[in-house]
Amino acid sequence: MRLSSARLSVALAALPLVALAFRHGDHMGDWGGGWWIAMVVMMVVFWAAVIALVVWAFTRVAGTHKAEKSALDIAKERLARGEISTEEFERIKHQLVLTPAR
Repeated sequence: MRLSSARLSVALAALPLVALAFRHGDHMGDWGGGWWIAMVVMMVVFWAAVIALVVWAFTRVAGTHKAEKSALDIAKERLARGEISTEEFERIKHQLVLTPAR
């Protein structure tokens, strides 16, 4: 679901609750005219936004640590893409085997 459609869904779902919150009661015995419903909805939206922000930030930070590819892996990818010939790949592989990793 796209973010804009999610916002629209939340707004449409909250609309009856907000309308109920703005009705005027005959007396204060009905919990202040329904304002408590709007406050509950806003609190839920606020904490959902905070949790979504924390999850988003965590995935951005955790997703940046990618495993580094070895030189042989890069050569294999270049061979698969057709950037180098088989002979050149064998030459690179031979050099990598003879040269110890540092």
